[in-house]
Amino acid sequence: MASPLPSFRAEAPTEEVPLLASPLPPLPMPLERLALVSWVLGRERAAELLCGLEEGAATSASEHLRRLATLPSAQRQAKVSVEFGERPDAAARLRQLMSEAPPLLRAELLRRLPPYHRTLFPSEPRGTPRQDVSPALGTLAERLIREATR
Repeated sequence: MASPLPSFRAEAPTEEVPLLASPLPPLPMPLERLALVSWVLGRERAAELLCGLEEGAATSASEHLRRLATLPSAQRQAKVSVEFGERPDAAARLRQLMSEAPPLLRAELLRRLPPYHRTLFPSEPRGTPRQDVSPALGTLAERLIREATR
């Protein structure tokens, strides 16, 4: 009895076609940045992600990854920020943060903003740092600035 489904036969290719007709294009970013991206996106699998590179590049990227792994978390986060920049809406987020912050926190935020972000708030008074501000408030201000800009 014949099967109701048609049968398919694999035909032998007539000629071999290479998968890539031209040499591989150069990497779109330096290996150190590639290692950083693999760390950020696939922490546990970062080394595995880099194995797909050609041998010399994979070795170099793995070395960058080892160096990244030895850095403290804060330094890795700073490196990510420096390499990949600020959020495109950082100015709007900082304005919102300043509008919602109580006066003491607002003053501390303004004091800890980088000079290029202080220009967003020309009407805010610039005084000397207060001595009665707790270190925790300063830490909070720095954290809020990082969260708003990165």
